[in-house]
Amino acid sequence: MPAGIRAVDAVAEVHGLRLDWHHLDWGSEFYRRHGRMLPVDGLEVLAQHDAIFLGAVGVPDIPDVETLWGLLIPIRRAFEQYINLRPVKTLPGVTNRVRTDEVIDLMIVRENNEGEYSEIGGRAYRGLPEEAAFQENVFTRKGVARAARFAAELAVSRGGRLTSATKSNGIVHTMPFWDEVVRDTLTDYPSVELRSELIDALAASLVLHPERYDVIVASNLFGDILSDLAGAVTGSIGSAPSANLNPERRHPSMFEPVHGSAPDIAGQGIANPIGQIWSGAMMLDALGHRPAAAHLTAAFEHVLAEGVRTRDLGGTASTEQFTSAVVAAVGGLADRYVGADPGADAVGADVAEVAS
Repeated sequence: MPAGIRAVDAVAEVHGLRLDWHHLDWGSEFYRRHGRMLPVDGLEVLAQHDAIFLGAVGVPDIPDVETLWGLLIPIRRAFEQYINLRPVKTLPGVTNRVRTDEVIDLMIVRENNEGEYSEIGGRAYRGLPEEAAFQENVFTRKGVARAARFAAELAVSRGGRLTSATKSNGIVHTMPFWDEVVRDTLTDYPSVELRSELIDALAASLVLHPERYDVIVASNLFGDILSDLAGAVTGSIGSAPSANLNPERRHPSMFEPVHGSAPDIAGQGIANPIGQIWSGAMMLDALGHRPAAAHLTAAFEHVLAEGVRTRDLGGTASTEQFTSAVVAAVGGLADRYVGADPGADAVGADVAEVAS
């Protein structure tokens, strides 16, 4: 998180932007002290901000169900962050984990509020041999359609190809419904080529031929799995960013790296900061500052191209060394990007920094 903030502040200063950071220590230590991840009024506090910059959360001695359902999912749902957007691409100087000479450049659009991650369910006959667990998937026409529409709009702006992840041959109710709604939605986008692929075949194809994909739209669970898989294919999940978006901007959106908290290397100063930095670039873009976002992305890509890489990418740079190189690159590339920011509607942005 310090690396991400430092990099975002560097590019913001060059572009004449001001981010007011509000640090909120709502992580594992907060849970140990209070028995909950968020304070009682936590969502009301977050609602006062323009964006949420989230650090990796989780420690081995606290169940993941507490850190996830006590923090991340309540934020996503209270603020209608129904799109989880995850870019995946070949990075300069980083060797793909699959054999391909083609450039990988795709976007995964994950439905982020419903689907398989439903709260409906429970346990029965606890402690008995017949103990059972029930989990209900929830797919609404509105939820599927708005994810498909977002993905279609994105495909229009890119290569015009959209892949829908499904499992309608095995999941007999929700997945045929998903397919139906996606098809109906795409009739409004005749220029977009829609292809529906079964999730198992799609996962294999992403390993064998990742360069073939442009935009993928998927349900909550399928999108979660595919985005981690695709991020690893391009080098390291430590480089993967994400945005939890409320596209209408009625509520703050949240930006976070895909990787976990990596307790095995915590405190050693060797973590890859790209996931957090890149998430910061996505935040700048969502706040209305596309040139600044492109500038920050170009900066860390320039550093990678120069051969500066952390250990997970085959290099020897520490977190601090890589971040310092990015900050220097922001200054070195300034002439290419400064002066292109539109307007001043989001010059003063309040950002809630939630770090574990």
